[in-house]
Amino acid sequence: MTTILSWNVNGLRAAVKNGFLDWLEHSRPDILCLQETRVLPEELDEGVRSAFGYHSCWNPAEKKGYSGTAVYSLTPPKSVATMGLPAFDAEGRLQVVEFDEFTILNGYWPNSQSERTRLPYKLAFCDALLDLANGLVKQKRNVVICGDFNIAHQPIDLARPKDNENNAGYYIEERKAMGRLLEAGYADTFRSLHPEAVEYSWWSYRMNARPKNIGWRIDCMCVNSAFLTCVKSAWIAGDVTGSDHCPVGVEIG
Repeated sequence: MTTILSWNVNGLRAAVKNGFLDWLEHSRPDILCLQETRVLPEELDEGVRSAFGYHSCWNPAEKKGYSGTAVYSLTPPKSVATMGLPAFDAEGRLQVVEFDEFTILNGYWPNSQSERTRLPYKLAFCDALLDLANGLVKQKRNVVICGDFNIAHQPIDLARPKDNENNAGYYIEERKAMGRLLEAGYADTFRSLHPEAVEYSWWSYRMNARPKNIGWRIDCMCVNSAFLTCVKSAWIAGDVTGSDHCPVGVEIG
């Protein structure tokens, strides 16, 4: 079995101060995908970059303290790449990490922001990621698409859908983009295995949202449909603190 976890840490240096290393030592996933790392690898101690024997690969944004993705794995990947598209690579939006049995697309989807300011950029990212995933599947590769999608796909995926219809993360254009991904032959692992579950992966820091469980499920792990039979479990680790997001996971075997 291979355990893959994904977590938007909302700043890795802050997460380290909030117990990230203790959590990593305890949870010991085979692969850990991080988003919103907001750090250059050289700004971290070696004990963080190679904690507990993990191999780590980094995709920071050009702008310091912003965005960025990283992957920790107990087995070094066969290859690591980015999208090859400057508009997204400059923000460290996606890593393409190849292992023997699958390729991981570890992504930090853009926030479309109020008044849809960055919605065109986000939709372009969604389209480019889908093209990339489709190309890998055509090469007979299994694909795991994970990260902070910054999209709540259906009303069940957020606590107050009616109140958020005109808010970033629940714009109809974003929800349709998520729908296009699933319709193209990819499965949302958590929703596939738990069709009626009401669980969230992100809570605003405002209004005491997390204790009240007024949240959104915007962190997902998707796989190409043919690979779904290999997903033995999928979960949201809502008890893990240290960020405004919590980890999500799958077990593949």
